[in-house]
Formats: sequence, C-alpha cells, structure tokens
Amino acid sequence: MNHTCQVIRIPILPFGLVNAHLVRTDKGCILVDTGLPGSERKIGRVLESIGLGFKDISLIVVTHAHVDHAGSAARISSLSGAPILAHRGDAPYYARTAAMSFCATGWFGRLFIKTRLMFEPYEAFIPDLLLDDAMPVDLEPYGVPGEIRHTPGHTAGSLSVLLDSGEALVGDLISSGILLGGIARTGVAKRPPFEDDPVAVAEALHGMVAEGMGSFFMGHGGPLHAQEVGRHACRLARLPCRPHAGLVGVNTCGNKTQG
Repeated sequence: MNHTCQVIRIPILPFGLVNAHLVRTDKGCILVDTGLPGSERKIGRVLESIGLGFKDISLIVVTHAHVDHAGSAARISSLSGAPILAHRGDAPYYARTAAMSFCATGWFGRLFIKTRLMFEPYEAFIPDLLLDDAMPVDLEPYGVPGEIRHTPGHTAGSLSVLLDSGEALVGDLISSGILLGGIARTGVAKRPPFEDDPVAVAEALHGMVAEGMGSFFMGHGGPLHAQEVGRHACRLARLPCRPHAGLVGVNTCGNKTQG
C-alpha cells in the first residue's frame, strides 16, 4: 500500500549549507542523516514544528560516515530508540576504528581539508542494520514506500533512499550551490568537495534518473530536478575512475590524509 510521502529538509546550517531530511507519511517517519555533532536540538525543533517527537522516528538512515551526516546518529538513536541503518563499507569509520580518507574534487576541497573540520570527532556507534552491496532494504515496514540502496562513489559505503513517489535522498552523491553547497545557485549541480570515484557516482545517478526519480535531495544545497542531475552525471562519466586504494589513511588520489 502506498502512503503519501513528505520530504522535509532540516537545516543543520543556514542557507542549505548542511541538510538532514525527514521522510514522513501517515504510517511512519524516518530520518535521513543526522548532521554535525550536537544537531539533535535542531532536529528536535523541526520534529516539534510538525507535531512529532524523537519517539516518532522509526528508522535512522546514515548515508555515509562523514561528520556532517553521521555526527549526531548515536545521540538521536538514544533519544528516539530508533535503529541506525548504514552500509558495511563505512562501518570502520562509524566505529571510529579507522581514519577516513578524502579525495578532493577541486581547490575548495583541498582548502577545506586544511581546516580539519572533516576530522571533527563524533560519538562512535555500531549500526543496528548493516546493508550489503546486493541487499536493498524495503522501507515499507517503517511506513515509507521505497527502499534504501547501496550507491558507492562518494564513499565506499554511501547509501541512497529511493521513494516510490519519485524522490531520491542521495546524501553527497551530488551537491549544488557555491563552495560547500547551498547559499546561491542551488539549482545547478556540482561535485561535492570530496568524491572517491566520479564514474561510480555517474552510474548511480544515471540509474536513478532512468528509474524515474524526479527530485533529488542532498546534504548540501538542492533539491535538484532529474534533468539537471542527468546532465551532471553525463559530465562525471567522462572523468577518469579512481579505484579505492583500500588503505587506511590513504585517499583515492594517492595522497596522505591528516588526523
């Protein structure tokens, strides 16, 4: 049975710089990404504004292990009692047993790494549900018509939420706006500051557009229409693939990471 979905953006930082999202139906509510450490207050205020509380969250989906997406996951799980779902590819980073690697996509990414903001620690956690490559998760048991799918390329364990309504929540597979994302030009797609494999990202985005996803919600900027996402994916597909090095502390560009 289909339920009408509402995707609600949660502004973790102003102007769309950092977003989390709620997916709400008459049967359930899931949280997609949790923002930076300490973001539970902002998420709580948005829940309250629509007549909900933390206990109404049935599932927490973390699209990947970067601090601005996973930073408050442990705290919100404690407040809500909801399980955390993530992908096995990023599991060592959630547990804080390995250092993440970052492959900058341009000058802003290289500058951003020097600020060390991406290395801000967050409370370690072990996801309650670990997705594997070939095992999408049906969201119907959580009251949401759609599924969660492995869409690597930004990180090895990146996930996307695909709703039957034609909306996709894709974390950092794509960005829009200026610098980190948001502020201005939010309808124009661009690469995020960091990206492991642009060709893998292009394949994932092309696949979602081909399946009929019409609107794309993301961690920085957005939302974007399918036509703009398809244009961006075509450009990405022409970039060289950088296979994951598989080494802790070494990014896919072959450069040493910090921290």
